[in-house]
Amino acid sequence: MEPTLFVGLTSVSIHLKTTPARYLHTSNSPNLNTFTDMKNPKLLYSSIMMQGFIVISRQYRSNPKVDLKKLRPMILKRIENRAKDYPVKAMIPVAYNVLRSRALLIQGVSTLLQVIPIWSCKFCPEVYVGEKGHAIKTCRGYKRHAKNKLHEWIRGGINDIIVPVDTFHLKKTFQDVIKHDERFDYKRVPAVIELSLQAGADLNAEALSPNKFQCLDGESLSNDDLRLVALGTLKAWEAVRSGVQKLLMVYSAKVCKYCSEVHVGPSGHKARMCGVFKYEGWRGTHLWTKAQVDDLVPPKIVWFRRPQDPAVLDDKWRSFYGHAPAVVDLCIKAGAIAPPKYYCMMKMQGLPADVPFKESKLTFGVDSHGERGVVKRP
Repeated sequence: MEPTLFVGLTSVSIHLKTTPARYLHTSNSPNLNTFTDMKNPKLLYSSIMMQGFIVISRQYRSNPKVDLKKLRPMILKRIENRAKDYPVKAMIPVAYNVLRSRALLIQGVSTLLQVIPIWSCKFCPEVYVGEKGHAIKTCRGYKRHAKNKLHEWIRGGINDIIVPVDTFHLKKTFQDVIKHDERFDYKRVPAVIELSLQAGADLNAEALSPNKFQCLDGESLSNDDLRLVALGTLKAWEAVRSGVQKLLMVYSAKVCKYCSEVHVGPSGHKARMCGVFKYEGWRGTHLWTKAQVDDLVPPKIVWFRRPQDPAVLDDKWRSFYGHAPAVVDLCIKAGAIAPPKYYCMMKMQGLPADVPFKESKLTFGVDSHGERGVVKRP
């Protein structure tokens, strides 16, 4: 039987390998009598480490004196006490601000869409804001069966600008994990609303009354009024994203690594829905990771047409064009000024696509001295 050395809760099993024949009758052979002396564990451990024919494997075992049945009530009580600390009072105003900003964002985008057209591809999620769709060959078709094709544009809607992200509405923040058979017992609500509700907001509050966020008639508004609506919409967009980022520092949200499923709560659900709305998988279990702001409020990046670009973006000069979130692009076309943090993405200071380039006469080769480098062509 192999001797075992116990160090705390860790058991070290000692496996004796077969001693080579050239060490059987020499002074270098292991002294096996040392391993049978279990009265001095320190001497045993030092002797084990001195030998070259010993393999030590560690097996971590739970303490046999610990009774999990007695620990279970203590763990459940600790979870109940943790639930008493939520919602955090300091985050309640942030939650209300997120809900108000989200309502203003939807109201502003709905008003601007009455004046500024938006186009959505029929076969892929591509979206473009402008009078006509672009001619950049980035369409991959339905379920990515095609590659680098022209888009077939149709009129888009508000869901193409503000991407809906739904999640399960929990009855309590700290409740049992939703199982697969219980997936129809819970309602699906927008993830931003669920995060705000868990943060202490109340949808029945007077400040969130639907009568205060009615859609305006965009066609009857002047250019100055549209500019004000665009500025308010852009501020609401930034307020929603910054508020969600603050709430995610306090409250937990999960996103699946393989699909876009989002769950707001301390742990993800066990509903086997991974791949139902995506073609990569089908009805598998989710692999949950920590959610970020882009998972709850997707920016929906689109091609951005600068003032120096042609009326229809051509595929030939696609490397010159910039990108921007769809909401930001919509507000800019309505007269708002873009925040400076989007300038790099939008390539505002970039060269126009039709700028003439002179052919360079420099090439890489061997000069008259026999050295390799950049030389001038004749």
